[in-house]
Amino acid sequence: MKKNFKIINNFLINLPTPSNISYWWNFGSILGVCLLIQLISGIFLSMHYTPSINNAFYSLIHITRDVNFGWMTRVIHANGASMFFFFMFIHTGRGIYYGSFLKKKVWISGTLIMLTLMATAFLGYVLPWGQMSFWGATVITNLLSAIPYLGNTLVSWIWGGFSVENPTLNRFFSFHFILPFILCLMIMFHLIFLHEKGSSNPLGLKNKIDKISFHPYFTIKDLYGFMLVFIMFLFINFKTPFLLNDPENFTPANPMVTPPHIQPEWYFLFAYAILRSIPNKLGGVLALFMSIIIILTLPFTMNLKFKSSSMYLVKKMLFLIFCSTFMLLTWIGAKPVEPPFILIGQILTVIYFSYFLVNPFLYKITK
Repeated sequence: MKKNFKIINNFLINLPTPSNISYWWNFGSILGVCLLIQLISGIFLSMHYTPSINNAFYSLIHITRDVNFGWMTRVIHANGASMFFFFMFIHTGRGIYYGSFLKKKVWISGTLIMLTLMATAFLGYVLPWGQMSFWGATVITNLLSAIPYLGNTLVSWIWGGFSVENPTLNRFFSFHFILPFILCLMIMFHLIFLHEKGSSNPLGLKNKIDKISFHPYFTIKDLYGFMLVFIMFLFINFKTPFLLNDPENFTPANPMVTPPHIQPEWYFLFAYAILRSIPNKLGGVLALFMSIIIILTLPFTMNLKFKSSSMYLVKKMLFLIFCSTFMLLTWIGAKPVEPPFILIGQILTVIYFSYFLVNPFLYKITK
């Protein structure tokens, strides 16, 4: 018992933390709260959800109308996913800007967490069994058919048949329930790797002297961050609960009627825009996968004297262009596949990948 308390104490109370870390470092702990919200709300929803193509859509109606506070649990879980991704993108962006990627173990484990979270979110998006859920699952799983030789067999194996049907929904529900617990284990390793050498800081210096205990200085900062997030989250849930939902998903899935514009949730739109920008199917799938995996190259291609981009004017400008490109790709992903959006998407895709190719060479010139 004493040993367990010592571990908790070293992790949360007396953890040596750089004295100059700003509110940008709050998002790691906020993501922990997001995970907790998703786990609790998801477990309650699973008690009433029926993973069957005949009953899935109507089980959500039952949860919303008949279960005590079921409408609130459903809305919290749906909007909680968006909140999770919003803060995860900020957390990743902060890591890129301040050079946190130089902590290789932390960065690689964080990227794997992001990929697992994306898989979990995709599986969860299929469960309501609305029109967009069904067709989104059909389109995304069909991408695997681009893999030479094994593609079609792999798609049939994932579907459990010759189309997205009852076996697909059942296994998607099972994996959507299991993956968050695997995610918890991955986050534990992420924190262990982080605490090996401690957090980075805004100056990006290897500072081992000017450190203070995590509690009470940064727990107060975290509590302040939690309060702001809860206020924003509650406002969305009670004022505009379905703001981020696709209207097509309020219609039961119908394999005979294709929606005019199939698109994933907003947090996948940047990758979806990249996928659509490549005329070749296999090339598009590889570009989609690489849009996330490419951030793993940063620890190996960048070797900065000062880790933070705040020390390099040109890198600041490049990072702003990268963030703008990311937001514009998200916007393009929601647009129909027609001119001028096709050309804009292709230009933005080139700019997106160029950031990771230009930065290492630029450092060699400017250092």
